Amino acid sequence: MFKKKILIIDDTEFMTKLISDILTGADYDVVVASDGPTGLQKVRTEKPDLVILDVVMPGMDGFEVCRILREDESNNLMPIIMLTAQENEDDKLTGLELGADDYIIKPFNSRELVSRVRNTLKRIDRNRWANPLTGLRGNIEIQAEINQRIATRQLFAVIYADLDNFKAYNDVYGFASGDRAIKLTADIIIDNVHNFGNSEDFIGHIGGDDFIIVSTPDKAEAICQGIINDFDNKIKSLYCDEDLQRGYIVTSNRQGQIMKFPLISVSLAIVSNEIRELISHIQISEIAAELKKKAKTMPGSTYVKDRRKN
Repeated sequence: MFKKKILIIDDTEFMTKLISDILTGADYDVVVASDGPTGLQKVRTEKPDLVILDVVMPGMDGFEVCRILREDESNNLMPIIMLTAQENEDDKLTGLELGADDYIIKPFNSRELVSRVRNTLKRIDRNRWANPLTGLRGNIEIQAEINQRIATRQLFAVIYADLDNFKAYNDVYGFASGDRAIKLTADIIIDNVHNFGNSEDFIGHIGGDDFIIVSTPDKAEAICQGIINDFDNKIKSLYCDEDLQRGYIVTSNRQGQIMKFPLISVSLAIVSNEIRELISHIQISEIAAELKKKAKTMPGSTYVKDRRKN
């Protein structure tokens, strides 16, 4: 595992040594710049994971450095923590308005510094990996979550969810409405995991209209039934009255033939290690693909649970 690299931009030798010692002790790689122009150069050459930036420096102050960094789109996801010597509200607001992610008031203790650095890096990593439409975590974190539960021999259930007849809806109502349907689905999943799941359950967005939940076997079916009940009720709000009354939409296929498609429904597949061993996220996704295929042969929203022992 690579260490995260922190760049400290501060003109005070005492402060740079103090921060360096604290962060090195917390297992970070540390790079130092004693002024703004050198700091900007080191951002380009060192590509740090986070910058700690002093506000008060001779020549180019921290605000100017922050402004220049944020003007470059390649630095948009690089977190910046500002250092200020006094509790000055204007300094805080100016830094935040320029794009700083957090600020620390000097003097500070080592625990506060490490906590702020760690939390800022975690938050930025989540944003980097999250799906931009739903804000849910993506494939890297999905795989890590499943692998961690397998490695620690936890009892778990994985629920895969996707939408039926979504492409036809997208074709008729347009991409903006399709995005609304995906966002609505995400909100319904989140609500029902909170209502029927465990506090440590995981929700991810694989992409498009595909979602994943990692819970426990005793909660999985209640989560699925809650999602189905909510979905079938709320999805109606995304249709015009005419389509709702007849219960289907009309569109043409690639051959120009007029086709009727039912309203969007949701298919869910539950895979768990309750009665059989699961050894990888690939194995789980293959089992889920079979179950979803079966679920999609059934009319309306439904869920299918894997009950095989091998």
